[in-house]
Amino acid sequence: MSDNYSPPFHMTDEITNLISEISEMLGALSVDTHFSPDPILRRKNRMKTIHSSLAIEQNTLTLDQVTDVIEGRRVLGPPKDIQEVKNAFEAYERMGTLDPLSMDDLLAAHRLMMRDLIPDAGCFRSGNVGVFQGSQLIHAGTPARYVPEVMAQLFWWLRFSTSHPLVKGCLFHFEFETIHPFSDGNGRTGRLWHSLILQQWRPILAWLPVESMVREHQEEYYQTLNGGQRQGDGTEFTAFMLRMLRDTLDEIRQEQRLHDAINGVDHVVDQQERNRRSLLTIVKQRPKCSAREIALLMNMSSRQIQRVMADLQADGKLIRHGSPRSGFWEVIDRD
Repeated sequence: MSDNYSPPFHMTDEITNLISEISEMLGALSVDTHFSPDPILRRKNRMKTIHSSLAIEQNTLTLDQVTDVIEGRRVLGPPKDIQEVKNAFEAYERMGTLDPLSMDDLLAAHRLMMRDLIPDAGCFRSGNVGVFQGSQLIHAGTPARYVPEVMAQLFWWLRFSTSHPLVKGCLFHFEFETIHPFSDGNGRTGRLWHSLILQQWRPILAWLPVESMVREHQEEYYQTLNGGQRQGDGTEFTAFMLRMLRDTLDEIRQEQRLHDAINGVDHVVDQQERNRRSLLTIVKQRPKCSAREIALLMNMSSRQIQRVMADLQADGKLIRHGSPRSGFWEVIDRD
């Protein structure tokens, strides 16, 4: 690598659209005075993050057990799994003190994450490693003697790159896993650092359990990562991670709305209601339009539109007649 190194990547229309969609969602959340997660929601999301990130690495503890470990209750489980939870919680709790541009802080975070689990916690590996599927080598990490140099170049790129922070976080994640700088703990540390990069851009992102969405799509996560490593290109991995971030934002917003509803928070013509009204207006004018067409018109994802439609149908304000291909929507006006 040289000082002008840049991870292999090319911008696509999908990535451009995802950046725009995520930025718009974050903008809407930032002006919503009720979207500042209270301590209970923040803690719940932190538990989900830790559980999911460790479960991806074969930790066997359930979400309830992870919560019990963190809250100091006795848990019957493998000592190694319990230690992993304690370490991860401490590492995530210290995110506010870590500088995403500091390689020394990365080593310190790895030391916390892998304390009492491996002898070289907080140090780059001294031997060569590979990622195996059974007996088949899937990916060979950077030769050990080059790891400090390539990691220094990666941090140089992270500091000086003019790429969008959303892209920088994904590409750092991709390159970090490709280099595989540690003897163990690369996956959980890479995901932590990705979250830290996002947090520096928008602090609210520190509390989004993106790892939960990644775990739900774990097979695709590894397929996209391994495929990009074989091709030497981080484009598809970047698109995948941005989709996970978008979907997590959508999930957490829905959860916040439910939380507010349970606690009696009154949203006066909030964004959700505006979306419902806009969708009904479009359907009145174009009763045969598809969810995808509505999504394009409203600059939202198809998944978001499907949820709004499902809510309207459950409320009896929207009815579907006929088949998905040739049917049409009917808006029910009620006082």
